Amino acid sequence: MAGGQERILRGRIRSVQATKKITRAMELIAASRIVKAQQRVVAAVPYSNLITEVVRDLSAGGAGNNKPFLAGRPEVKTVCYIAVAADRGLCGGYNTGVLRATESQIKLDTAAGRSHLVVPIGRKAEGYFKFRGYKMSKAFNGFTDNPPYAIAKEIGEYVVDLFTSGQVDRVELVYTRFVSSGTQEVVQRPLVPLGSEVVEGGDAKNAAGANYEFEPDPDLILDTLLPRYVEARVYAALLNAAASEHAFRQRAMKSATDNAEEIINNLSRIMNRARQDAITTEIMEIVGGAEALSSDKN
Repeated sequence: MAGGQERILRGRIRSVQATKKITRAMELIAASRIVKAQQRVVAAVPYSNLITEVVRDLSAGGAGNNKPFLAGRPEVKTVCYIAVAADRGLCGGYNTGVLRATESQIKLDTAAGRSHLVVPIGRKAEGYFKFRGYKMSKAFNGFTDNPPYAIAKEIGEYVVDLFTSGQVDRVELVYTRFVSSGTQEVVQRPLVPLGSEVVEGGDAKNAAGANYEFEPDPDLILDTLLPRYVEARVYAALLNAAASEHAFRQRAMKSATDNAEEIINNLSRIMNRARQDAITTEIMEIVGGAEALSSDKN
């Protein structure tokens, strides 16, 4: 009986050891990818800052004052949410944070009499909102751990078309912002129309105090620049989300590896105790048999 228990425990220990090797490998891979993802986030900041500054100067110069892209619509009936999750799991609470934040906003909109439209990024987001019957549009997936700019451009063009065609009145970004390897936070950022914090503050003047002269017309420049601005914002969100995903996965896999090590130690103690009990039982049987033989001889 004890020998059979020992065999079962040995099999469980081998199984947990194999799992530990996998989780450890995934932890190391995620840790190595965090650095590269963080570098991409930092590299995208100057472009995003500069294009924002140009939009502010154009707005301060009087361009696009009456455009819905800047002024917004008088009544918001439909809100579009770009929910940036992951294509894969095994990353702790990364997907859950974004999905629940988006869902809570949709419920608030429903209570306020507004409709919603979800643009899911990542297979986890697509599956979550489809299963729960939320109104979805085109889904984008297959790139979340290493997003290219071409995908951000495609997403940006798609949501801009949704807004300009009147299908939605506002577009919000919901993603996980990468602060550091140990800190990430779920944030919601307005994307279209541009918020007042984006278009306000430009002076449209040079260092000498003279007004800028725009060539061609400022409105034409703004029409060309605004889609690029949206793409830059979407790309920055995707990069932050990718870095956050790797950080979450690294921590989740480290926790899984530590738990596997603890399980192995516990099972080893149980197996050693079972082996000792088996040895003690065998010794007792031998001693009992010897005493029985000695009694028969006497």
